[in-house]
Amino acid sequence: PPRDDDDDENEDLNDSNFDEFAGYGGSLFSSGPYDKDDEEADEIYTSIDRRMDTRRKERREKRFKEETEKYRKERPKIQQQFSDLKRQLATVSDSEWTNIPDVGDTRTKKQRNPRPDRYTPVPDSILERAASQNKHHVSLDNKQQTFGGFQTPFPGSTASGFATPSGTASTQLDLLQLGEARNSMLGVQLDQVSDSVSGQTVVDPKGYLTDLNSVTPKMGADIGDIKKARLLLDSVIQTNPKHGPGWIAKARLEEVTGRVQAARNTIVKGSEHCPKNEDVWLEAIRLQPPGEGKLVVAQAVQQLPQSVKLWIRACSLENDVAAKKRVLRKGLESVPNSVRLWKEAVEMEDPDDALVMLQRAVECCPQSVELWLALARLETYENARKVLNKARENIPTHRQIWIAASKLEEANDNVIMVQKIIERAVASLKANRVEINREHWIQDAEECDKSGSVATCQAIMRAVIDIGVDEEDREDTWLEDAESCASHGAYECARAIYGHALSVFPDKKHIWLDAAYFEKNHGTRESLEELLQKAVQHCPKAEVLWLMAAKSKWLAGDVPAARTLLAMAFKANPNSEDIWLAAIKLESENDEYQRARLLLQKARTSCPTQRVVMKSAKLEWMLERLDEAKELILEGLKVYPDFDKLWMMRGQIEEEQGVPEKAREYYNLGLRKCSNSVPLWLLLSKLEQKAGNVTKARSVLENARQKNPKNPKLWLAAIEIELTNDQKSVARSMMAKAIQDCPNAGLLWAESIFLEARPQRKTKSVDALKKCEHDPFVLLAVSKLFWSERKVTKTREWLNRAVKIEPDFGDAWAFFYKFELQYGTEAQQKEILERCVRAEPRHGVQWTGVSKNIKNWRLRTDSLLPLVAKRLSVPS
Repeated sequence: PPRDDDDDENEDLNDSNFDEFAGYGGSLFSSGPYDKDDEEADEIYTSIDRRMDTRRKERREKRFKEETEKYRKERPKIQQQFSDLKRQLATVSDSEWTNIPDVGDTRTKKQRNPRPDRYTPVPDSILERAASQNKHHVSLDNKQQTFGGFQTPFPGSTASGFATPSGTASTQLDLLQLGEARNSMLGVQLDQVSDSVSGQTVVDPKGYLTDLNSVTPKMGADIGDIKKARLLLDSVIQTNPKHGPGWIAKARLEEVTGRVQAARNTIVKGSEHCPKNEDVWLEAIRLQPPGEGKLVVAQAVQQLPQSVKLWIRACSLENDVAAKKRVLRKGLESVPNSVRLWKEAVEMEDPDDALVMLQRAVECCPQSVELWLALARLETYENARKVLNKARENIPTHRQIWIAASKLEEANDNVIMVQKIIERAVASLKANRVEINREHWIQDAEECDKSGSVATCQAIMRAVIDIGVDEEDREDTWLEDAESCASHGAYECARAIYGHALSVFPDKKHIWLDAAYFEKNHGTRESLEELLQKAVQHCPKAEVLWLMAAKSKWLAGDVPAARTLLAMAFKANPNSEDIWLAAIKLESENDEYQRARLLLQKARTSCPTQRVVMKSAKLEWMLERLDEAKELILEGLKVYPDFDKLWMMRGQIEEEQGVPEKAREYYNLGLRKCSNSVPLWLLLSKLEQKAGNVTKARSVLENARQKNPKNPKLWLAAIEIELTNDQKSVARSMMAKAIQDCPNAGLLWAESIFLEARPQRKTKSVDALKKCEHDPFVLLAVSKLFWSERKVTKTREWLNRAVKIEPDFGDAWAFFYKFELQYGTEAQQKEILERCVRAEPRHGVQWTGVSKNIKNWRLRTDSLLPLVAKRLSVPS
């Protein structure tokens, strides 16, 4: 259609309707013609939009529904909160609905009929009188100045008298003085009352008003509630005087309210009305003083001679041991089948008399396991066997008797019978339809282990370890049981479980490893070597087992035996890299350098791996044969050009020889081949720093971060450069960027704590712990923070936590050792050294700086730890 001239006038061309991207509001081409092509295009676009909407509709609706449900769970509507109550309204009958009480008017009379406030102005005379009271005059009028106040004659004299009366300057009543007089009178009265009873202070003058609160009941309840409870309980005991709990409740109410004598009288009446109620008599005995309690308990046992609790209470009231024995024996005459009375009586006797009493006790109480076991412990070996046999006849369903018999045989060196007794026990209990609870038996075995009955605990484990375990779950269940026993300190039980598991699964390498680590931590060297000897026979292809066996021999000083084991390992695992390197290390550590070279030469021929080449060059480097080391490195680089450690070794050798240019050249060559090697970038950066090229070192680390993003070690190296050059503000800004790039890097968080000023360090450490709760670097930084504040106990606690979480972290061990050198005893220092030797740490910034030094290649952990600790500075 032709364009109308009014369209231009109707267009809204205001700046508020203009968009930089879409232009003015509305359609861009609304003024142009709209033909069939435009209509078809709009339909196509509409169909596309509808199609895209249907594709995402299901997912959008699902997400909207989940978000709505989550929101409704967190913030339900009031309608939803009362929906269950509204549903219950459907069951309300018409009569119930009409009986719903109307809400009464709870307002008071004053609230229902409010009176308008009245405001009456105060007369001026009252205000003047109040202002003139206690007013002091600071000037005299003319009359007073002339006569000086002596205008009227004084009575009894002819001289000019006083114009004003003698006494106070005013005849008006002074309220302040009146209040002071009242207070002084009250003080006199209080003083008189306080000494009225034989000089003893009865009333506290200072806290007189506050002491009035003590009149209220001790239980803190309202007096009205106490009266209601008393009336209620009175009605209970009057309507049913034979109801014992009512009398007890009434007596305790009186006791709580401070009326002890009334409580005693009440419970005495209760005992008269309920002479056969045990609880009433016990309450009466409790409320009576010790002297009268004996009379009450005598009456009680006459009424209830079969009550064990009364006899025990009577015994507790006696102070003399002979009297206690006499009471218990009388009780046993009345109640001969009471196990508790027998136990109390036996505990007071000497062993000989106790034996006689126990013989009688088991006759009276043949179902008591405790009495049978106590009798067996006091008897001789032969008699104890007879006692336990009788006990099994009387109580065939209890496992403790069988276990006691097994421990008895073990204690008398009859170990052969132990396993038989436990097997018979399981069979007998099953025959008597007793459920064999595996957990209970394992607990009994742990108790036997802790008491020293090793054979018994192992026999129990072997007998019950299979009970209730599915065949496919046996392996996992047994290993969990072994770990549980080890954590409880029952090492013999764990050893028995490992032994049984290995007998069933002799070819499982990981079970042998778990057992070997268990023996290493909790056993002896002999038990470890014996286990490893069996392990390599069943798993000859497990290299780690061979290496553990050889290392155990080597640490014990038996080098020939270690060589023999490694030779056997070679036969079982030909051309194994780990075994080659272990043999080389054995020879080099024992000063057999020529044999080590020959082994390395053979290894390079038969097993030319990267590590073999590196160890060959390192051996020559350690022996200060640098030319041979360089040749070996160059040969290795021809075969393995992407092995970064060879490039690092070559550069370090050049640095050691004082040729930094060549070192820089090799580092750069290595980075072309191994651009992802962070240690190589760090070595090049340190080389530039040593040469004084700080800007070059920064650029090296910048390139390294581009090649290896999100690497905390590169960030930390860059921050240390700024700190070295006293650029602390630049270091802080860089640390902020580093933490944004690596938010969970404990290494950076630990360093950021000490970048802050001292008052902000605690806050920073809290943030670090929230982000990296179990990171050893953060834990070490927190311990250093406590150390700087001289908090010795907390420092030791946090250092201990750090070495427990990561035993391989050498820096934590070094700081721990230095801390004990400063604050600990010689025993504590020795303990840390021994723990560190057992852990054998290999990582850590400060630790590797010493252990990787080629001059310290022969030092072991016990020698490295003092060296690392010496390099550290005390936190400040």
